[in-house]
Parts: sequence; structure tokens; C-alpha cells
Amino acid sequence: MVGAVVVHDGRIVGEGFTQPFGGAHAEVCALRAAGDAARGATVYVSLEPCNAQGHTPPCSEALIAAGVARVVYAAADPNPAMRGGAERLRAAGITVLGGVEAQAAHDQNPAFFHRFGSDRPFVTLKLARSLDGATTDASRARGWLTGPSARREVHRQRSEHDAVAVGVGTAVADDPLLTVRGVAAPRVPPTRIVFDRTGRLPLLSALVTSMPAAPLIVIGDAIPEAKRALLEVAGASVIVAQGLTAQLRALREVGVGSIYCEGGPTLADALLAADIVDRLVIFTAPVLLGVDAVRPLQAGAPLSIHSAARLRLVSQRRLGDDLMAIYDLTSRVHRTR
Repeated sequence: MVGAVVVHDGRIVGEGFTQPFGGAHAEVCALRAAGDAARGATVYVSLEPCNAQGHTPPCSEALIAAGVARVVYAAADPNPAMRGGAERLRAAGITVLGGVEAQAAHDQNPAFFHRFGSDRPFVTLKLARSLDGATTDASRARGWLTGPSARREVHRQRSEHDAVAVGVGTAVADDPLLTVRGVAAPRVPPTRIVFDRTGRLPLLSALVTSMPAAPLIVIGDAIPEAKRALLEVAGASVIVAQGLTAQLRALREVGVGSIYCEGGPTLADALLAADIVDRLVIFTAPVLLGVDAVRPLQAGAPLSIHSAARLRLVSQRRLGDDLMAIYDLTSRVHRTR
């Protein structure tokens, strides 16, 4: 997701954003909107202009051809196949300034930047909890903690990821579909993933019987060959790998670049204990569930108030009566006394 603005003599003369897959990039859209007013103008763009032919011609050449005087960009392009736009613009005599609001640009496209620096998918962990930190009541009864606005936001966030995942415990207890509903449909439906260590996912579960609503991957440590064969006959892909880290790498190898994890407390604790969560999304509902309710986030050794890492708050928002907070776990800050 990239945006661009063309400014001439202190006035915005063109704006644009990258079009759906295969369409024009932000700079080209903004330049088209500006027309002749782009000559001598400054272009502000959230990502360094690309410098290679992809599905569209390089934006660096479009900016040069338009006669802009200055380009200000937020984040350098991490894609080695596309980077170099800043150098090309400078070589053409255009003034270039980079790194302006770089953190904001990274926060807007975290999975994109992660993709070029890691061998595993970008992992978002979503939790809905009560004011007293519980994800469900003591009976583990099925039901919604959050209201309609928050649930709609969850579907929107699902649509922004390559895959949506749960642990097998949640798959058995809730029998979810894990599809995107009630919001704009993504170009490619997210793959549905079940972390299932020993192959417990029922063949009559909604995840299996709803195919081909979206692809389904079942991944675990020791899925029996007989269960694996039955799942594959039903249309699912089955991956066997030892441990969460290896499983995530295996998912990356089959094209999963980002995962939205909605599993219950077991999967949440496992992901956090393995230190493989990049972004934490917490929806807090205005209810109290009591001392015996189920609480996640118990992973790891006990920490003191002085040694615990401080998470960076990316954003927070009210959705009806619920509160959503998004935290970045890739840049934890440890306090000192």
C-alpha cells in the first residue's frame, strides 16, 4: 500500500495510491492527476520509487519524464529487484530526500518489509479479551466477547493477510470457517491454517467440508499417514514439520507471507514463548469474567517490573464499546531503573 502526493507552489495538484494488483503505482496515478502541473513540483511518496520493470514500468522513469524537481520518500524499498529509484532520480538531477516518516511507512506495511528480511511469515496475533484479561469464561462456552464493529474489523484484518490460522483446540471447540465475510473481498482469499500437532482436526469440521471456500493447510509435528491421506483426499494440504519455527518456515516455502493468528490461549502462548509474534492486536470488551476465566499470555519465565520489555503502541481505536490496541513486538524496549 503506497500513496503519493504532488505539490506545486505549496498547493496539492495531484494525489494517487497504488491500484489493485497489476495496476498503476501511486506515483503514476498522482502524476496523471497533476498533469502539466507536475513539472517543477515536489512529489511525496511513502515508499522509494521503484527502479525496475515489473507489472508496470519503473516509477523512477515516470517521475523523470514528468519533470518533477524534488522527491521526498518515507521508506527505502526493501525489494532488491526494485530498489535503486533514489539513485536513478539523483542521477537525473532531481533532489531526493529519504527516510521522512520511515517508521510510519513501516507500520503501514509491516508484512511487506518483513518479507525481505526473514525466512518465515509475518505473524499477527489477535486476541479478544475482557477487562480482567480473560478470553472466555470458566465454562469455555462459545460466544462473542466483542461487538459487531470489532468483529467486522477482524474480518478486514483477515483480508489483509495471506493466511488466517487457529490451533486445533479452537478448530474443534468453535468449528470456525476462517473466511472473510462482511467486508470487501480480497483479490485472493486467505489460506486457512490449522496448527494440529497430531492430526485431531475432524474430517466433518467446517474447515474441511467448506472447501473450496479457501485453501486449507493442516500443519503439525506428527500427523499419522492415514489421517494425512484422508485430509488430502478432502482437498486439504498437509505439512509435517517439527516445532513452530520449522512449521512457519515451511509455510513461507509454500507462499504464505503473512499469518493472522486467531487461535486460543494454547496457540497464543506457544507463539509468544517461541518469540515469533511480530504484531499483537488486542480487542478489549467492556465485561468482567471473574477469577476462574481462561487467560492467555502466560508464556515465558516470570519477569520483574523492571526487566519486562515495553511494547511499542502502533495505534489504538474505539470500535463501538470495544477498544482495539495494536502493538509492535519487533522493537521491544527494556526499561532501566
